[in-house]
Amino acid sequence: MSRVGRKPILVPSTVKVEIGETLKVQGPKGALEVPVPAGIRVVRNGDTLQIERESDEYAALHGLTRALASNAVVGVSTGFTRELDIVGIGYRADVKGRLATFVLGYSHPIELLLPDGVDLRIDKQTHLVLTGHDRQMLGQVAANIRSLRKPDPYKNKGVRYTGEVLKKKVGKSGATGKK
Repeated sequence: MSRVGRKPILVPSTVKVEIGETLKVQGPKGALEVPVPAGIRVVRNGDTLQIERESDEYAALHGLTRALASNAVVGVSTGFTRELDIVGIGYRADVKGRLATFVLGYSHPIELLLPDGVDLRIDKQTHLVLTGHDRQMLGQVAANIRSLRKPDPYKNKGVRYTGEVLKKKVGKSGATGKK
C-alpha cells in the first residue's frame, strides 16, 4: 500500500474544504482545486483528510492525489516560497507591478509577465524571492526565470536557485607545444 497515500492531511481551521469530483480548498492565501481521479475518494474525519483507493491498481494515483491535496492545503494556508540568485557582473533584475525585467548579459533586457498568484520581491537586485499559493505554478515560474540564463559551469554565472550546488568545470588548458 502507498505510504504517501496513507498519511492523513491536517486541515487548519482557517481552510475550507469541499469534497466532490474535485477537491476545492479555500483559505486566506487563495483557492485551489485538486482533481480526484476515478478509483480514489477523499474522506473527511474532523480536522483531517484521508485519501483512500478502491484497489491496488490505483496505487500511483493514490500517492499523487494525496500529495496534490496536501500541497493545496499548505498553499492556501501558509503559501510557498522559492528563492533564486543572479550571479554575474552587470546582471540584475527589477520588478514593477506584474512585470519583471532582467538584464542578463544579452543585448537587450528581458521582460517577464508574472501570472496571477505569484509575487516577486527583489533584494539587492540579485536575490529574487517568489511567493505564491500554487506550488506547481510557483515552480514553473522559477524554472522559467532560471532558463533565461542557466548557470554556466565554466564561469559560474547565470540564474540559479539559492543553495544550488554547481560543479565548476576546468576550461581548456594552454597549447601543449606539439606540432
